[in-house]
Amino acid sequence: MLLLISPINHEEALESIKGGADIVDVKNPKEGSLGANFPWVIRDIREITPEDKLVSATLGDVPYKPGTVSLAAMGAHVSGADYIKVGLYGTKDYDEAVEVMENVAKTIKDVDDDTIVVAAGYADAHRVGAVDPMEIPKVAKDAGCDLAMLDTAVKDGHTLFDYLSIEDLEKFVNEAHSYGLKTALAGSVKKEQLKPLNDIGCDVVGIRGAACVGGDRNTGKIHHTAVAELKELCDSF
Repeated sequence: MLLLISPINHEEALESIKGGADIVDVKNPKEGSLGANFPWVIRDIREITPEDKLVSATLGDVPYKPGTVSLAAMGAHVSGADYIKVGLYGTKDYDEAVEVMENVAKTIKDVDDDTIVVAAGYADAHRVGAVDPMEIPKVAKDAGCDLAMLDTAVKDGHTLFDYLSIEDLEKFVNEAHSYGLKTALAGSVKKEQLKPLNDIGCDVVGIRGAACVGGDRNTGKIHHTAVAELKELCDSF
């Protein structure tokens, strides 16, 4: 299971790299769960990240506007992102989610087949009117994506496990794998929740809060010692 750490700036990216993160995920919590950062921040972090590590970029908690989201995806690609994550926030159902993601996938795959396209849903989708989280693997498959992901939309202290059981998450992972897709799970994940996620076959775990001083994704800053502890734990399973 790969460890994805989400810095918001140059300093935090260096801490993430020093701590041993497998994937450096550029985001902006001020703009939401999967808030988008600026192109120059993505470019800067790609330049300081070793070539053997991947850089991910979030496009935001996106609306149901396929053209707008596709242009954003191209911006992330041009800025150097290896992973492009789309938070399916404004898509109410499977059809809308597929329409957004298939256009993103076409945009990216037409220029670089190696860039990983991620369809990201929300475990607490019912709180924001987004597409059912258990439909995300099928959305990702039918849209031509590479990875199906879940996060939480509302960051109020609740975790992924407050909305979905380990059995639900295992079903999510197994369905995605049956389609030949990778999976990523996030959502205020705690250290003690890493092993259960590893045990159900999750490919990537996404973390910000637990890698920050004080454990707060908004007021804390990522520190390499916390990242190293998480990485050591993931490697021990």
